[in-house]
Amino acid sequence: MHDADIQVIRIGPGSQPAEDDGSELEYLPMPHEMATYRPALLPEREEIAGMEAGLRVLRDIGEQLAACCAGAAARPIALAQLDDANRRFLHQVLGEGEVSARSTRDERLRVQETRLAGVWWVGLAAQDQTLARQSLEVADVPAALRSLAFANVAPAPGIAPPPGIMNALPVLAELRERSRAWRPGDAAHVVNLSLLPLTETDLAYIDASLGAGGILMLSRGYGNCRISATALPQVWWVQHFNNDEKLILNTLVVRDVPTEAMAAAEDFADSAERLAGILEALQ
Repeated sequence: MHDADIQVIRIGPGSQPAEDDGSELEYLPMPHEMATYRPALLPEREEIAGMEAGLRVLRDIGEQLAACCAGAAARPIALAQLDDANRRFLHQVLGEGEVSARSTRDERLRVQETRLAGVWWVGLAAQDQTLARQSLEVADVPAALRSLAFANVAPAPGIAPPPGIMNALPVLAELRERSRAWRPGDAAHVVNLSLLPLTETDLAYIDASLGAGGILMLSRGYGNCRISATALPQVWWVQHFNNDEKLILNTLVVRDVPTEAMAAAEDFADSAERLAGILEALQ
């Protein structure tokens, strides 16, 4: 599991001419490649001798995926008892998937989705950056990310609106009201900054006023989706980039965790089916 370089770039919508100057309207190219499931290169049957502990972990994951499909909560699977050979076996089978995350509150935290959506590597790094502790977690999003996203955050101090501001104040007022009113289970509330008449000054003021929370995430699908918690509880930046790293959708989302970072019910079912196929091939 690697420590992905996750950056969140906050820039506004592309400027357009106020009047028709005869030039042809150019659209940003949409992402044209999608990250898809790539089956693991499984070891040969004669190579899995002694991998009983790793196989038990895979069967445990299968049981937890079935439980998640039924709406039950899963639990972390500790890997401390495994020897190096079984750890390598699990990494070969499970690999790395689309979503990675890091914490600005605890720099030791390492989170990486496996090839199976909804199954996560969760680790703590030692001072030399080697993994001191690692587990697997079956969940829509690991518990550590939920707990750290808005932990110990304080509202940004009041900042006087700068000259040239247009619509930042009503956007911030809407977000603060939605943040105060948010309750678990509420549907996401999305403010699409790409569709609003905002200046660069507006965007910089919104950024400074919201502050930074405790989690940065990257979801690779069509292009990249970069997700960061703000210091305003349940308010996230969610930014979609195309393959050329051009920002094509810039939003602020009020939710416990944005759906772009979460495994859905159908993901659990799909991962359970894929894991069953892997276990069958290994038997």
